[in-house]
Amino acid sequence: MGKSKEAAVTYVDSKGKRLDGRKVDELRPIKIQAGVIARADGSAYIEWGQNKVFAAVYGPRECLPKHTSSPYKAVVKFEYRMATFSVPDRKNPRPGRREIEISKVCGEALERAIFVERFPNTQINVTVEVVDSNAGTRIAALTAAAVAVADAGIPMRDLVTGTSVGKAGGKIIIDLNKDEEDAPDAVDIPIAVLPNSKEIVLLQLDGVLTKKEWEECYRVAEAAIQKVYVLQKDALRAKYMSAEPKETAAENVEKTGKAESPEKSERPGKADRFERAERKAMEVDTE
Repeated sequence: MGKSKEAAVTYVDSKGKRLDGRKVDELRPIKIQAGVIARADGSAYIEWGQNKVFAAVYGPRECLPKHTSSPYKAVVKFEYRMATFSVPDRKNPRPGRREIEISKVCGEALERAIFVERFPNTQINVTVEVVDSNAGTRIAALTAAAVAVADAGIPMRDLVTGTSVGKAGGKIIIDLNKDEEDAPDAVDIPIAVLPNSKEIVLLQLDGVLTKKEWEECYRVAEAAIQKVYVLQKDALRAKYMSAEPKETAAENVEKTGKAESPEKSERPGKADRFERAERKAMEVDTE
């Protein structure tokens, strides 16, 4: 009986409208704001449909514990978390396998965009908190994190931009919501790229597609990603077009060769931000 009810749902009607009234190639409403957390080196907030996500970036700073550091590059430590109240049923506050997996793939995707080789023996902490969710949170988190890294002044090859694309009710659709993700034939593909080079830095697939369907998915996703990319750049422009320039943590590391200790972190913009920092982070090779 349950199956017959699911089969009766029309995910895309004869007019090309979806359950929430969107067209098959239409994104949910997106709002991005940069610089929302004063005590972080860089931060961003994104609303993507019902999804609401905060991202904060700290660093580059001393890598702790020290055995996790690399003498060749900065280590990106990405932490994706969902608030206990972000889903209909209260979530266990302990990080689950899903959160650990998303943290890993998002961290690897973001690292491709950052010039990590400029900051050896340091770490860049990226913390993402999902406070409300309705499908597509990993892409929303990664999109916000990229803006937060840029807000921190960390040198980047490009922003990381993405969307989800997939299939529901036999139709290829962009930016699936929760109802569409739960369709009997649902296929969900989170995809993120560096828009200028078109390098794919994240691609996961849950379901089965034909080659022709995949080609259509990629074409639709590529067009949607460009729209998100514009919103990311607009968010950064909105903050910095009228803001006074200030030295970032990344600029300080490049200039002084010293990384800040996490325990001694202060509010960004302080003149003495790195004066009390540990001096050993960049001296490993000389010891």
